[in-house]
This record gives sequence, C-alpha cells and structure tokens, in this order.
Amino acid sequence: MGKRPQITPMSALINVSGDGLMDRVVSILEQARTNVVRAVNSNMVIAYWLIGREIVQELQQGDERAEYGKQVIEKLSVQLTVRYGKGFSSPTLWKFRQFYQVYSNRTPAILSPAGRESTASPDAITNNQILSPNGTECTSNVLRYPAGSELGGFSSSLTWSHYRALMRVNKPEARLFYEKEAIDCGWTKYQLERQIQTAYFERILQNKGVEGLKPEKRDRLPGDTLSPIDLMKSPYVLEFLDLPDSPSLHEKDLEKAIISNLQMFLLELGKGFSFVARQKQLRFDEENFYIDLVFYNFILKCFLLIDLKIGKLTHQDVGQMDGYVRMFEDCFKVPGDNPTIGLILCSDKSEAVAKYSVLSDRKQIFASQYMDYLPSEEELQKELTRERALIEANSEE
Repeated sequence: MGKRPQITPMSALINVSGDGLMDRVVSILEQARTNVVRAVNSNMVIAYWLIGREIVQELQQGDERAEYGKQVIEKLSVQLTVRYGKGFSSPTLWKFRQFYQVYSNRTPAILSPAGRESTASPDAITNNQILSPNGTECTSNVLRYPAGSELGGFSSSLTWSHYRALMRVNKPEARLFYEKEAIDCGWTKYQLERQIQTAYFERILQNKGVEGLKPEKRDRLPGDTLSPIDLMKSPYVLEFLDLPDSPSLHEKDLEKAIISNLQMFLLELGKGFSFVARQKQLRFDEENFYIDLVFYNFILKCFLLIDLKIGKLTHQDVGQMDGYVRMFEDCFKVPGDNPTIGLILCSDKSEAVAKYSVLSDRKQIFASQYMDYLPSEEELQKELTRERALIEANSEE
C-alpha cells in the first residue's frame, strides 16, 4: 500500500490562546448537532406511533379474521416500499402496530395525518429545553420511582431502537422503569438491552425492594458517550430519511485501511476472486448486521465472507460468523453455488489471527476442494501484521 500524505493537526497551525472562545463555539456546534439528530429520532418515533395507530384503527373497522389483517399489512407494505424504498416490510409494519398498542396511552404533540393537533406533552419534541448529549452523567432525581404515572409523550433522548427493545419487556412497570432510566442516564440502545437481559429491574426489587427503585436509594448507571454521527449511522434513521447507507459510516480509520488493503490483496492473488460488496447489510428479525467484505470466487463457485475484528478472537466471533453464513445463504445463494465460507480476521497489537469459519457439514469439501484457491491462514496473518505495522508507522510519522 502506498504511503499516505501527512495531515498536520489543525491545533498545530493555530495559536490556541483563545481556548475559551473555541470551547464555547465547539459546545454550541455539538449541542446543535445533537439537537438535530434528536429531532430526527423524535419525529421518526412519533411517525411510527401514528402509523401504528392508523393500522390498529383500520383493522378494527374491517374483517376480524387474521387473514384480513395479513392482507391489509402486506398491501400497505408493498405500496410504501414502492414509494419510499426499504424499511416498510410486513414485519416492520406489525412492529408499528405493536408499538402503538404498547404505548396507546401516550399523547405525542404532533399534527395527526388529518391535520388535527393532538394534546401537548411536556416530554414531546416541541419542548424548547436544551438537551445535553447522550452519555452525560445521570441527573439526580429528575424522574421519581416507583412510577405512579406514564410519561406524557416520547423522549427525544430515545431512538426507535430503544423503543423496540422496550417493547420486549412484558411488565408495564418494568418497561417504564427501563425507559426512565434510559432517558435519565443517557443509556445507549446496547446498554438498555444489556440491563433488560440481565433483569436489572428484578434484581433491584429482589435486593432492595420497591424503595430501591428510587434514584436516591441506589447508584445510577451512567450512559456511554455516543456522538450525533454515531446516532445517524442507524439504518433505521437512514431508511427514514431515504439516505444511502455508505460503507464508510461503519468503518473506523484503522479498520478502513486494513479492509481496503485486504480487498486489493485478495484481488491480486489471481485465484478467481471477484469483489461483491463492502459493509454488506443483512437484516434478520428486524435487526441489522454488516459484513466487512464479500467476495465471489468464480472458480470455486462460492461466496467468501470476511469479518475484521480489532482485538482478540473470541468464541462469540466464530458463532457470529456462522450466523452470517447462514443468513447470507438464505438471501443470496442460488442453485449451483457451493457452500459459503466465512473468514474471521482479528488484528491485535500483539498478534494477528486468521481463521476460516466452516459449518460442520462442510468441512470435508472445504479441506479437499477450497484450499487450493484460498490464501492460507498463515498468509493472511502475515498480511494483517504487515499492514497494521505499516498503518501505525505512517500514523506516528
């Protein structure tokens, strides 16, 4: 890989004697960016709630048979997909319906489709309060526990992904607890899911009783820092705004450089590789996954999926790749194709690891037919080590 041009940091070119002014301007810009992203998220959440309400009302007025509801949803899905593109599959529309049913007592302040203004809500998007970015420390006692009343609307702090996770909580009191904690502490979607999966609500009740649910009675769990750009990477937001899902959105600098080199490395081997996609999106059960590189080998007549990890190889990485292979074949494999192969690459400061991931029923064909045309794990490890060292040396310069 050729040597990259060096970029001098801007701070080295500017006399930073006016730090105070710089800090204030940065604060304004970061706040504005955060508010814009939150406005997008709020409008998206409320739009999905309104769509869910329309679907519920439509089904209530029609035939009560389940088949009728299925036909209505499928027809609407086709119509919306033709007009707006992806993001409106039948399962997604059923999710909108469930969203309204779970939160039917909310009153978001937004114009209804007929133009009527609904009841204003203190937590709705019309609130003029300046909101701090996600990831700040929990504010003490902003919300009280145990909850005696529902929130008025939907918080601009929470995304559609947050509410999708909340809908999987069956107990209303637990669901409201998690929602308020996520708002108050700035939890990311992943933090919220982690607390739900580890029964945080039930553990508090078991150890401290109802009193333990009050913020002043326990240590709060602060949120992770999440920039507005990170929020905008969500495929749900990109689909809602009809924006392209660029591969660069999902790559960090080191990963991007290594992936670019691997792409060229495999194509230069001259063993039948044809580039298919980078950051290939897969959707399963309304969740989105990304495969770093996808190749098709026209000699072997099979796909090769490559997933790069910055860090050490784990058992979860292998299991994840096996899942990618199964999902990919369900979506893209055609008659005549041989079994898809996964390749996991892990680049750590101390070592590089390359491991082919082959489903158990395919190991014989892999060993007997594939290895003549695929680079060995040792070759890939050397290439990873060489490329990372080159990138890091270039960065230090």
